[in-house]
Amino acid sequence: MSRKVRWAGIAAVVLLLALLSAPFWIDANRFRPLLEADLTKALGREVKLGVLNLDVFSGTVSANDLAVADDPIFNRTPFVRANSMNLEIELWPLIFSHKLNVTGLTIERPEIMLVQAPSGDWNFSKLGAPPAANGASKSDVPKGEAVKGEPATPAPSKGAIQLSVKLVKITGGRISVARTGGNQSPIILDDVNAELHDFSNTSIFPFLFSTKVSGGGDIKLSGHAGPLDQSDVSMTPVQASLTVAHLEMAGSSLGVAGLISFEGSGESKGGMVEVTGKVKAEKLKLARQGTPTGSTVELDFAIQHDLRKQSGTVRRGDIHIGKAVASLTGNYFREGESTVLKMNLSGPGMPIPDLAGMLPSLGIVLPAGSSLQGGTANVRFDMEGPANRLITSGTLSFDHTRLTGFDLGKKMAMVEKLAGIQGGSDTEIQTLSASLRMAPEGTTAQNLKLVVPAVGEMTGGGTISPSNALAFKMAAAVHTSGMMAAVNDQPIPFMVEGTCSDPVFRPDLRAVAAGEAKRLGGQAAGDLLKGLLGGKKK
Repeated sequence: MSRKVRWAGIAAVVLLLALLSAPFWIDANRFRPLLEADLTKALGREVKLGVLNLDVFSGTVSANDLAVADDPIFNRTPFVRANSMNLEIELWPLIFSHKLNVTGLTIERPEIMLVQAPSGDWNFSKLGAPPAANGASKSDVPKGEAVKGEPATPAPSKGAIQLSVKLVKITGGRISVARTGGNQSPIILDDVNAELHDFSNTSIFPFLFSTKVSGGGDIKLSGHAGPLDQSDVSMTPVQASLTVAHLEMAGSSLGVAGLISFEGSGESKGGMVEVTGKVKAEKLKLARQGTPTGSTVELDFAIQHDLRKQSGTVRRGDIHIGKAVASLTGNYFREGESTVLKMNLSGPGMPIPDLAGMLPSLGIVLPAGSSLQGGTANVRFDMEGPANRLITSGTLSFDHTRLTGFDLGKKMAMVEKLAGIQGGSDTEIQTLSASLRMAPEGTTAQNLKLVVPAVGEMTGGGTISPSNALAFKMAAAVHTSGMMAAVNDQPIPFMVEGTCSDPVFRPDLRAVAAGEAKRLGGQAAGDLLKGLLGGKKK
């Protein structure tokens, strides 16, 4: 028994000495050319490693530098660069057979550049393809040309290497996402961490991904991917759940600002992505001249997106603002640096108080000190054009609402003297309806109809400039008395000028005279105009 123990002790000492001395008689750098060649073949890109060091106790080989070449039609600078890469290895084959079997790969603090061409191709699309295939795809990237006769989606190479690693990790990385041929600043993702478990380019593997967006926002993604599409990695099937928290939208191609949170899931197959989820938006600013709103907007949606064409369809878009519910559906596509929309918005019977908080974000200003109380709104709009220069046209109506803190009778003081209108501290609105066209150059209202029980019915149209300057020509069929007998109880023409926060109402006396000229004749109309203007013709 003691002899067995003695021999076991001797074997343990020999083994310990072998492990301790391994770094001296195993030069890890002898594997560098082979490792670079294998990685180059696996990625279809030239891979360069720095000095390799062996740590037998942790079972790792580390490299003090890593560089992976980019697709030459996109960039001549590296696609991935890192100062440290660690390989987890099987120690016994290394010691006794000098064979390097990699079981894990960790890349620390890499700098990764992702670039997309207007065609939809990415600079990582051809990863894994034979080196000759890289740079030979049809693309409209300005920095290179496609090889004539090359198919749009080449068949997978029969000689593609079978790559399998138990664990691939990226820690503390930084990713830059950009587009070619544009002026938009790239999106920067900081503190990127990713894990691929049981990774193989020929099977399905689970993954985890998390990052922080420079400027604000956290993103977490988890699910399954694979097998890798060997003709275009970006078309690899994926099933995943996505969580986004407080993503800042300022500067996006959608032309809006605010904080976005998202929870949902999606599936990508054959280049088509199906995504469903819920978006919560806060501090929204939907118009250039708008101000952030205090209201919270929630959107339940289902989208089908074409990765290659960079276009999609919003099949369901239920917008919730308090108790107000509207439906948004339609299509979108990428054009240059903009996202072009063709959408329809429908919202029947929405409570006006719930919508009132959204008006500042749309650049809609109420008279100073006033607010909308009670009533319902109906909207039906078509939205077309680039998201940051959107043209919205359709109809809007308010029913049975009250504009508190605004005395229409007092504002129409001159008209009141003519018509005998009774003022009040609030303005009761029975109906307000109009056909609207909202564009970057301003808002145009036609077929405007406003029914105020204390005043009468007002009709007309006009414009609101981006600076909220008013230019409306209206006519009021009011409850007449006094001087209105002089104009035969016809609708009183008046104009609305000033600004949305401080509108100015004044009678359109020229229009009054023009109408009376037809009825009374030229001389009588001239006398009427002279009297209304205090004896002065203007």
